[in-house]
Amino acid sequence: MTDGWTIERATEWDAPAVANMVGELLDEIMRHYGERAFWFDRQETEVRVVASLARERLFIWVARDPDRAPLGVITVCESYALYAEGLFATITELYVPPAARSHGVGAALIERVRAFGRERGWGRLEVTTPPLPAFDRSLAFYERQGFAVTGGRKLKFVL
Repeated sequence: MTDGWTIERATEWDAPAVANMVGELLDEIMRHYGERAFWFDRQETEVRVVASLARERLFIWVARDPDRAPLGVITVCESYALYAEGLFATITELYVPPAARSHGVGAALIERVRAFGRERGWGRLEVTTPPLPAFDRSLAFYERQGFAVTGGRKLKFVL
């Protein structure tokens, strides 16, 4: 607990708040791309959050203020790769609303994931930021948290 706020593993009851914050994150990213980079439906995302939690496909933590209102969210997906020398994880979403930024919420969410990763035997934690000047602060934030730029580009193929 820090400044009266806490970080807790998300439950199915958190699905609406998680979906809202992920939607805000994607809205923020899309404002800078000038095109629809993501398709997002909050109700469908709530269903995916519940399903992912039930199958432990996605690990989610929510930061809450003293009144239990959400202050931020982090989602992490566990993977296995030879290049990573075994188990590792990727931060798939990290969002702290603008009013709560610069108060240590994001750093505390990352630290909680680090501790969880050590418990699960992860060798590393990865994250990708949008390659746009508008997200230079995000890149600097992750570097302050000890992440190192490894180069390369993230690509996708829709199945």
